[in-house]
Amino acid sequence: NHALAALVGAQAAAFLDSPIFRYAIGFGFVAMAAWTLIPDKLDDEEAPRPRFGAFVTTLISFFLIEMGDKTQVATIALGAQYQSVLLVTAGTTLGMMIANVPAIFLGHELLKRVNLKTVRMVAAALFLAIGLWVLAQAAGWVG
Repeated sequence: NHALAALVGAQAAAFLDSPIFRYAIGFGFVAMAAWTLIPDKLDDEEAPRPRFGAFVTTLISFFLIEMGDKTQVATIALGAQYQSVLLVTAGTTLGMMIANVPAIFLGHELLKRVNLKTVRMVAAALFLAIGLWVLAQAAGWVG
């Protein structure tokens, strides 16, 4: 799904390469900053018992849920900006693995020590910084 999102972004950039599109990307990152502050609804719900086992259920659920997730929107924006499907796919996949692997292995123990509100605030700040940087580039204020 990361490769698909990067491909969509790269193809969109080929058709929409203009200052207006660059501003849209920048504002998209700023919007992602705001969206990141909103907790996912699944954070508060009890997960149903898997019917097909943990692996198959996780594989299908993660793929379907991630297609419309904030990370995919960010991947589309990155694919549009850098127009490199391979590098954006590698970067977003590695970033997701770095973010998810500790949560998988540490699970409940991690949640006892990490304040999710702080994580959301840091992520939102990073999206905001990227968005403002892209907007500054679009305006010609930075190279």
